[in-house]
Amino acid sequence: MYISLWWISVVWAISTATVKPIEKIISPVGQRNLLFVAVCIFGIGAVGSSFLQSDKIVPPREYSAKQYQNPEFVDIVEDIDAEFAAYWEKEGLIPAPPADYLTRIRRLSLGLTGTIPSLQQIRVFEEVSPSNNPIQWWLSHLFEDRRTSDYLAERFARSYVGVENGPFITYRRRRFVGWLSDQFHENRRYDEVVRSLITAEGIWTGNPEVNFITVTIDQNDGESNPDEVKLAARVTRAFLGVRIDCVQCHDDYLDERWEQKDFHQLASFFSGTDMKISGIRETGKSYKYKYRRKPLKEVPKRVPFLSELLPDSGAPRERLAGWVTHQENRSFARTTVNRIWALMFGRPLVEPVDEIPLEGPYPPGLEILVDDLIKNNFDLQRLIRVIASTRVFGLDSKVSEGYLPLTANHDRHWAAFPVSRLRPEQVAGSIVQAASLTTIDADSHILFRMARAIQQGEFVKHYGDIGEDEFHAQVGTISQRLLLMNGKLVYERTKEDLVANAATRILATAQDDSMVVEASYLSVLTRRPSQAEQNYFIEVFDQKESRSRQEKQEDLYWALINSTEFSWNN
Repeated sequence: MYISLWWISVVWAISTATVKPIEKIISPVGQRNLLFVAVCIFGIGAVGSSFLQSDKIVPPREYSAKQYQNPEFVDIVEDIDAEFAAYWEKEGLIPAPPADYLTRIRRLSLGLTGTIPSLQQIRVFEEVSPSNNPIQWWLSHLFEDRRTSDYLAERFARSYVGVENGPFITYRRRRFVGWLSDQFHENRRYDEVVRSLITAEGIWTGNPEVNFITVTIDQNDGESNPDEVKLAARVTRAFLGVRIDCVQCHDDYLDERWEQKDFHQLASFFSGTDMKISGIRETGKSYKYKYRRKPLKEVPKRVPFLSELLPDSGAPRERLAGWVTHQENRSFARTTVNRIWALMFGRPLVEPVDEIPLEGPYPPGLEILVDDLIKNNFDLQRLIRVIASTRVFGLDSKVSEGYLPLTANHDRHWAAFPVSRLRPEQVAGSIVQAASLTTIDADSHILFRMARAIQQGEFVKHYGDIGEDEFHAQVGTISQRLLLMNGKLVYERTKEDLVANAATRILATAQDDSMVVEASYLSVLTRRPSQAEQNYFIEVFDQKESRSRQEKQEDLYWALINSTEFSWNN
């Protein structure tokens, strides 16, 4: 009986997901109720057929240990390490000791997938990963996980098109992010991806990359054409790491670096980009602008620096794309390195992330990574692998007894791993994952993925989304703490539920209290408890009182999720 009901729930989920977004059909309350029933039906079937069993994670197919032991790869990492070592010596700093491997894979999972590793993944990592280079093995696993490309696409899309939905008829952010995810999953050359964005033509339905252009259309302006000014600002900040849009209205009177004409001459490359029946097309239209105290006049197409790299021929946007992504335009490569670094560390190497000086000085490691990125054809996966192999990424964020205490200078000069608050979607994703022993990914059942999406969306809505300000320092609020302490998501993910919640399943399957505490810590904090923590919670479970063991386990899980450690990248 439960098998047939299970298939009915699957058919219903697939049909509604492909025909119309679920939130357009059923009210939020109805969604939750219907989803609860469907998950229960599925859970009964799963428990009945294989009680508390999970599928094995397939080891990464593309991992090759020799690839990351060759001199070419090792020398780059050693050169970066040497620059940081000299930098720390100059500053009189003794760096923090190395972090353990579980801490590092937690950092990588949060930075690349937006969630913590599952207990299932941790077990596989400890049992299967090679002892000589486990971090590269883990990265191979993450790169084959669709969640990585999906999360990177969302993070990059915020700098490309923002977070708003844009004009209804001509723009679909979801399609754009999906296209971008495909490019990252295939590990397409990043310079090619950016060229596709700048030169895109056609309609968003067939060419999703054209959304980079169409998102700037203001349907209230009468012409409904892309906005040259907005596009110029996006190109300079997202791809070149310069804030030239600050001179849109007047010259720079502070350091006299930029003039108003620099910005509008760049915007002129988009002047012939118009919206037609067939989508975005080049029309050859000129760009006119009225500078202060001067008459309206046509603005020539020129770039603000390194003009010798601008191609002489081709359509305006093709020329601009060639200049932006030129191998000798190091601003493009620096911006790419800085953004990837920020995703992995929670903080950019150069702050702000979109304001990198053209001439320097530059922090240690940056120029070496830029050279390597250019040499290896803008391979983002290789860039991530190199950074993850460096000493600076592997440093701990704390020191044990016997070490000199860490200071603000350690944090400022990268002599310890910088701790930063998790983004709202990272907090929500980690709560949902901590409540499941198995990995919730693209291979999970559609009902569990739907539940995750709905619950994460509700949580982020109340927790607060920081929007396009990707790496600004975040300050925790009282309402955020209350949401973690008393919110619906945490309550539902810790209460007694043999099918859906890891807390209950751990208690039902662990051989003793010591294993209960260890599995709980691994599931929530991606580490084992200290001896003092282990002893304390074992004593709590041993106490004879009115509270049941299940209630004690719920309290343990609740306490771990509400710990400061859980909400920070450390």
